[in-house]
Amino acid sequence: MCVLVFISGLFICGKTDTKKTARNTAEYKFIYAKSDHSNDFSFADEAMPVNDKSISRKMRRSLVKTSYSTVQSNILQDEAAKLFPVIQPILKAYGIPDDFKYMPLIEAGLKSGVSKRGAAGWWQFMPGTARTYGLKVGNGRDERYNVRKSTIAACKYLKELYGEFNSWTLAAAAYNNGEIQLARAIKLQSEDNYFRMHLNKETGTYVYKLIAMKQIIEQPQKYGYRRRFSSAILPDNLIAVN
Repeated sequence: MCVLVFISGLFICGKTDTKKTARNTAEYKFIYAKSDHSNDFSFADEAMPVNDKSISRKMRRSLVKTSYSTVQSNILQDEAAKLFPVIQPILKAYGIPDDFKYMPLIEAGLKSGVSKRGAAGWWQFMPGTARTYGLKVGNGRDERYNVRKSTIAACKYLKELYGEFNSWTLAAAAYNNGEIQLARAIKLQSEDNYFRMHLNKETGTYVYKLIAMKQIIEQPQKYGYRRRFSSAILPDNLIAVN
């Protein structure tokens, strides 16, 4: 009799634990806009972990900040339609993943002029860095605003960063915060997975912003954008919506 009671108890506990595990797993899934694209959150083919609450929270915040309800503008889509045909062939020629085409939209898509630190142009180069990678800055000339030339410079820089960190997400983070600071963080934390690292607020959310931008450009209707674009000026993967 005691044995039967004991076995029944094990069965009930096991069933309860299974339900609890299932419930916890469900909590970790992305539930953004009634989407079936939970596994689409990646950057340069580096997948974002989808079973971490902190990571999910950061991604959700980035999507909300980029959604139409927050931005209230189609400027980003307009800029993408103009920039991508110029940027994409250059990225391809230098072996840089296509997802980096979203970086200028993050860096300067909703900004104008020069940042407080002196960065400017579509790729937000500092004057010294711009000159290092072949751009002319000064004497009434600033090639940081030249889309083609600044993209070539950015590709050269990104290629160097990838060679140092062997990860495109880390290359993006280093582009934002500098390779010295990122290398120091990797050493101190003994961690080289961007999504698992603890970085300053701007760099720690930078790749999430890129992924969010990728989502709203590729699936605009899902995030509240309704404007119809001319298919004649859209890149192949920029969706025209009603």
